[in-house]
Amino acid sequence: MADYYGNQPQDVRPGIDARRLWAGGVATAVVAALLAVVGLLIARGIFEVEVLAPKGEGVWGNASTTTYALVAAAVALLATGLMHLLSVATPAPSQFFGWIMVLVTLIAVVLPLTLTVAPSAKIATAAINLVIGLVIAAVVNSMAASARTLHRRRSQQQSAPPPNRQQGPPPPTRQQWTQQDPPTRYYDR
Repeated sequence: MADYYGNQPQDVRPGIDARRLWAGGVATAVVAALLAVVGLLIARGIFEVEVLAPKGEGVWGNASTTTYALVAAAVALLATGLMHLLSVATPAPSQFFGWIMVLVTLIAVVLPLTLTVAPSAKIATAAINLVIGLVIAAVVNSMAASARTLHRRRSQQQSAPPPNRQQGPPPPTRQQWTQQDPPTRYYDR
């Protein structure tokens, strides 16, 4: 158990439950794929914007709709892999993940705006990419937080300190403080 300041005991180290993380990653991939389909259906069906399909293809469009949904799912799985890597290799995985996802989402928003298509298609594609990126970042980040665990190291036999080491008196306890002068600052407690 961590103390008030977040310090962990020596026999405990933070880790991540990979099964929970990747199960959540698969669920996030499904959400991202469905979000891509919903975004395309709204853009094509309600606003009549030709996103990824010519006008004659209808609301569903052509095979590019399926490809767009599969790419969104793949991005969610890649984000899960990135979070797993950051969780085992960096000291602040959520912070690095957040920055990486913001920058990747920004690229996905700006890229459609550089294409030579109708302005309405540019804006619709950028908006869909923005929503997909933000949802993936938020869901993977919160899912990884719930998958974090504490791993206990195997206990080794505790040996007595070497005889040449000098040990000082133990730190004062609260009972000793009441008998002596109490600490003068909050941090001295």
